[in-house]
Amino acid sequence: MARNLAAFLVLLLSISIYEAATIYEPISDSHRTVALELFAPVNGSYASLEDTYEALSIYEILAIEKKPDVSTTACKKVLEILGSSSPPKDVFYALKVNGKLKCKVDEKVLKDIASRLKATVSDASTLLDIYHSIGSLVLIKDQTSNVDVLLADGDGAFQSIKALSQSDGRWRYSSDNPESSTYAAGLALEAFAGVISLASSEIDQSKIDTVKNDILKLFDSIEKYDDGTFYFDEKIVGGHEHQGSLSTTASVVRGLTAFSAITSEKLNLPGDKILGLAKFFLGIGIPGDAKDFFNQIESLAFLENNKIATPLILSVPETVFSLTNQDLLKVKVNTVLGSAAPPLTVKLVRGFKIGAEDSSIFESKELQYDSKRGLHVFSFLSKHVDVGSYMFVFEMVLHGTDDDKVYATGGQIHVPIYVTGIIKVGSAEIAVLDSDLGSVETQKTLDLSGNNVVSLSANHLQKLRLSFQLTMPNDRAFKPHQAFLKLRHETKVEHIFVVGNTGQKFEIILDFLGLVEKFFYLSGRYDMELTVGDAVMENSFLRPLGHVELDLPVAPEKGSRPPAPPVDPYSRYGPKEEIIHFFRAPEKRPPQNLSLVFLTLTLLPLIGFLVGLLRLGVNLKNFPSSPVNALYAALFHVGIAAVLLLYVLFWLKLDLFTTLKALGLLGAFLMFVGHRTLSYLASTSAKLKSA
Repeated sequence: MARNLAAFLVLLLSISIYEAATIYEPISDSHRTVALELFAPVNGSYASLEDTYEALSIYEILAIEKKPDVSTTACKKVLEILGSSSPPKDVFYALKVNGKLKCKVDEKVLKDIASRLKATVSDASTLLDIYHSIGSLVLIKDQTSNVDVLLADGDGAFQSIKALSQSDGRWRYSSDNPESSTYAAGLALEAFAGVISLASSEIDQSKIDTVKNDILKLFDSIEKYDDGTFYFDEKIVGGHEHQGSLSTTASVVRGLTAFSAITSEKLNLPGDKILGLAKFFLGIGIPGDAKDFFNQIESLAFLENNKIATPLILSVPETVFSLTNQDLLKVKVNTVLGSAAPPLTVKLVRGFKIGAEDSSIFESKELQYDSKRGLHVFSFLSKHVDVGSYMFVFEMVLHGTDDDKVYATGGQIHVPIYVTGIIKVGSAEIAVLDSDLGSVETQKTLDLSGNNVVSLSANHLQKLRLSFQLTMPNDRAFKPHQAFLKLRHETKVEHIFVVGNTGQKFEIILDFLGLVEKFFYLSGRYDMELTVGDAVMENSFLRPLGHVELDLPVAPEKGSRPPAPPVDPYSRYGPKEEIIHFFRAPEKRPPQNLSLVFLTLTLLPLIGFLVGLLRLGVNLKNFPSSPVNALYAALFHVGIAAVLLLYVLFWLKLDLFTTLKALGLLGAFLMFVGHRTLSYLASTSAKLKSA
């Protein structure tokens, strides 16, 4: 158990090291594998055209070649939606799918749809109707040039959207709803972009500038993490489904990139916020939900191709390096979707040991670029650093590019680096000292890298001293996270002591005179174990040192007693003591012949009843002929039969209380139907006598 505990502590420290770093990796093959699982069609089709469009978009963005073919079923749905008077949302996604699959849609159908959508834009009172209608018209414009989709009153449509804006950059879904939404702001920006591209006359620049101011106000309310991650959060909006931070941020990114692409002037947004949005989408890893996955990948695709600034992600594939193996520090710079980055230089500006921020371990260095692997390499790691936890500060310096793209690098990037190595263990000694004079009575050298053990003896008037040194590869002293000495008595009672650091060496002295109470006055053999471990120490160890025979005084009458030995938790699942049970002897029963005689006597009343019926001359001549009276007479006889059956059930299985309850119900029933039957017979008899 002690060995497992020490291993767990080392593992826990290692986990804390890995969790301390937030490393952003661009989209990889892992995303493509998950995409094929999340967007797999069921029986060759998807549940809706919205799901179909999202799947087709993911396959296109991630350049997945082995994608399922859903064109037949999807185009059938597209033609069905476009050929009917479907709501604007259904038409919107049908046209999106048509743009991916190029279904054979008649242009006459598209003309009818365009005419209907224009009327919707003029009369729409909600943001969603405007958004889907404008978006559908833009899709028709992109798919064919033979359909007139231009808005005659572009300014009016622009003003209809602007009328729903709020002073903080957010938007309302309708004029009847006072609640504002960040998610709706993304829809509004995308609708603005559509109106600008569809307007038959140029939109006034002052109106476009007003929307740009709204975007700046919206970004004033952006949320931020300490690591430079930016995201938008949503408040609960009355009458609409609450959107999470992922879908809300995706909506804003979608609207922002669409609006910036359609305007001639660039938006004055800081590049660090665009980079922070990319960090947000990359920081969530690989979502397990199809909708979240689509929002992540589509948003990253928009950020990679936006006009404001393309984010560049600096990542360190490995943050734990071994001096023993002479590992090289490798730095990778990519755009968010993993494509090649522009020409740049990566500089290691500064590196310092965590906890000593005021001192640097080297001057600014330029990393060497490996063109074959597309990595920047730091090849002199072992000369400047030793084992421990460090913070390296990187900076990307861009060179001239062929296009006019603007890149967001985020300035200086802080990356935690952890360097491991083999720690040298030396000068290990264990000794028994005289308590009064402090002189060494017994001293032995330990080889902590081997398996040698020692055998010692001591009494309560003596001391035990253990000392050793730990040095790093550069011969500087090393202080591990944990150094424990354990003494285990032959009765399984354990005692753990922390080995202190005196600067140049680790040392612990156990004064047995002061520990007799702690040791519960237990004399005998104590096994010794030394545990030394650290997350950056590659040769952490748990080593048995041998044993010491202790001669302690007899425990006084009121002295401390050792605790009860721990119960093995697995003993509860072992075999239990066999339970032997003797049944009591059966009760003495009467002879069988006597029981048969008693049964015969109990049947005599039934036989007498049947004989009496024969003697009375039972017949059906007086059975009522009218339907109602005949029904009551039949129910009366059925009730009598039910009472007789109840007697039989009481004899076989029912108890007395159940039988009495049932008999009470049957008695009330018989009283009612019997009274009606006897009344009929009495009236019939009176009529016969009078006749």
